Amino acid sequence: MEKYYIEIKWAVIFIIVSLLWMVLEKVTGLHAEHIDKQQYLTMGFMIPAIWTYVLALQDKKRRFYHGQMSYKQGVISGLIITVIVTIFSPATQWITTYVITPEFFPNVIEYSVKTGYHKTRAEAEAFFNFKNYVTQGLIGALAMGTLTSLIVAFFVKSKKPA
Repeated sequence: MEKYYIEIKWAVIFIIVSLLWMVLEKVTGLHAEHIDKQQYLTMGFMIPAIWTYVLALQDKKRRFYHGQMSYKQGVISGLIITVIVTIFSPATQWITTYVITPEFFPNVIEYSVKTGYHKTRAEAEAFFNFKNYVTQGLIGALAMGTLTSLIVAFFVKSKKPA
């Protein structure tokens, strides 16, 4: 377990950052009066998400590998973080849905029907619900975490000595 302490620590940090992002979205009105901008501005989370992976792999390189980390070691470290974040994504979604912003689904359902994004309320409710968002969260966390790990490990790996 000590071998994976850094990955566990950074997975917890990532989860906290994602929950804080949801709080930020809520307090800025992206889950209510500015819901029309939410689908675009929520992509801004990529910045702290990628930055968290950069800091995590730099930490692993410095503390565990003593400044010399291969691409493979970086990818494995990133994937461990990804698996932990993915495992906890249903809990993260539960906290977001039922604690941070319980009004999000009713608001986005109303908005999507009003704007014609979904033709009926039933269609909107079938898309915007806890179960569907848990599924999307699991797939998204695994896919984006894997991609981020592959890219960040390339930039954080040690350069071969000349």
